[in-house]
Amino acid sequence: MFRDPHKIKRHSSQRLFRQPRQRGYYVFLVLLALLIAAIPLLVSWQFNTLQLAALQVVGFAPTATPFASERAQRGQLLFESGDIRSAALFYEQAVRQQPENVNYLYEYGRTLLELDRTDEALPLAEQIIQLAPADPRGYALKASALMWSDPANAIPAAQAGEELGIPFAPLQAAMAVAYTNIGRYQEALQRADLAIRIDPLDASARRAYSYPLIYTGRYNEAIAQLEQAIAINANFAAPYFELASLYRSIQNEEMAVAIYFRVLEIEPNNARAYLRLCETYAAVGQFQIAEGYCDTALDIDPDYASAHRMRGQLRYSRRNYEGAIEEFQECLRLGSDEIECYYLRGLAHYALGDCDVAWEVLNEALARVEPNRTQVVQAINIGLENITIRCAGYQGRTLPTPIPPTPIPPTPIGGT
Repeated sequence: MFRDPHKIKRHSSQRLFRQPRQRGYYVFLVLLALLIAAIPLLVSWQFNTLQLAALQVVGFAPTATPFASERAQRGQLLFESGDIRSAALFYEQAVRQQPENVNYLYEYGRTLLELDRTDEALPLAEQIIQLAPADPRGYALKASALMWSDPANAIPAAQAGEELGIPFAPLQAAMAVAYTNIGRYQEALQRADLAIRIDPLDASARRAYSYPLIYTGRYNEAIAQLEQAIAINANFAAPYFELASLYRSIQNEEMAVAIYFRVLEIEPNNARAYLRLCETYAAVGQFQIAEGYCDTALDIDPDYASAHRMRGQLRYSRRNYEGAIEEFQECLRLGSDEIECYYLRGLAHYALGDCDVAWEVLNEALARVEPNRTQVVQAINIGLENITIRCAGYQGRTLPTPIPPTPIPPTPIGGT
């Protein structure tokens, strides 16, 4: 007998429908436990990311580290704007991030040369040559680092790059300067002319061309080359100083002063421009005006050794020997090797009757002076002779034997 299905009794104890719900509940508990256990691991694994996200929400997130390319680009913009020191910092950071990137190494090296940090640029040149021996930039950088201090070795370094067969203006420009510094002016002129034919818009090549032109007496042509360099990059101060120094050398102080003021329009706190104004006004006997500019240079940079040297010269010219000695001593304390800080200090001690100190300092100056500085050598010898005549205990003292002069090419007019 069949039962009516509608009358089947369902007891609460039957598990037909309850079992699946309990299994799902257990699975949920297991998953929840796993999630709770995983949270500390996830936080530990992604702690930095989560921390950065939290800091970004509250506005305290650190700035992301720029790519090397961004830093190099920033360095290039700063270089073109004339801010060489800041450009060097950015190029240095790019090199640290990518120490084998030849582009960054070369640009950083060029910037160091403009800052007169040749000792730091030379290892970069060697590194480029090792990384890319078929790239002329390493040889050009090496030659440029040596062309002032060691021109005899700068020339073969540039020639090694030239042998690669890739026309490169900086190679020829470096040889132009190096040949000038060993007195081979015709070869220097040929190399400089080739440099600007390779790249007429290379401002450094224009500047290099001005050096042999100056030493061969072609001043108007040298002025034209420096003006071209300025036209290529009007924000770059170096050719302004070289042009002004050239005008000073041909006794056109008014043009020199105008150029220094132009530099100050570009860089109002350029201590070097104020020092050059000080020197220019002193050269024409306007000592009071000159000292004001020296003071301004030292207000900008209290550790400017050359400004202390010049202020010492001004005080010496007014017979303020104590003040002059103080400035010359500060000049030397700051690491300068300028001969004025030695021999004028010796003469100031002699003027004050300090014969023992004067004798010692003047002898040191004589050992340091370059033989081609004939006026300085003469002043030192006169001072030593006066000591043997007028100072007790020095009568009859043997004077040092003068060093015979050697044919050394003059210091480049625009070099400092």
